[in-house]
Amino acid sequence: MDWTPLLSTLTGAVIGITATAIADRSRWRREEARHAWEVRREVYTEFVTALKAAGEEMRAVALGDHRSESARDAAVREAVRGTGLYTASERLWLVGPPQVVAAGNEAFHGLRAIRNAYARGMAVGSAEEASLVAVRRTAMARMRRLMREDLGFGPLGIE
Repeated sequence: MDWTPLLSTLTGAVIGITATAIADRSRWRREEARHAWEVRREVYTEFVTALKAAGEEMRAVALGDHRSESARDAAVREAVRGTGLYTASERLWLVGPPQVVAAGNEAFHGLRAIRNAYARGMAVGSAEEASLVAVRRTAMARMRRLMREDLGFGPLGIE
């Protein structure tokens, strides 16, 4: 009996199955990478948005009248809590690469420094505020640049 046709058929089947498995694995990896990219983009957007909202909310509270220092402190802290910043920060820590997490943490701490200064009575428009805001802006620009790099976007060139 001639085994050549049977061996040829089996070899062709093995090659076909292997090629299909490799193609499926490659497609799965691309889909997983795309999903991870989309999750990071969503988390980055959520974090940056929460940082901006917290800054605006704090400033609005700082512009208001408060009966006591403790009332001002509580109002400023509540303004930050209400923006979802802490949840967004935790999500960033879970999915961001180390350089983005570090930059996000730096921006977060810049915001906290402003929050603490407002809570203790720093005036909006003061030299102290300008100094703290400048530090925060620098940290935010670095964070955005690293986020854009991670997502594969080029620099904006406007910051």
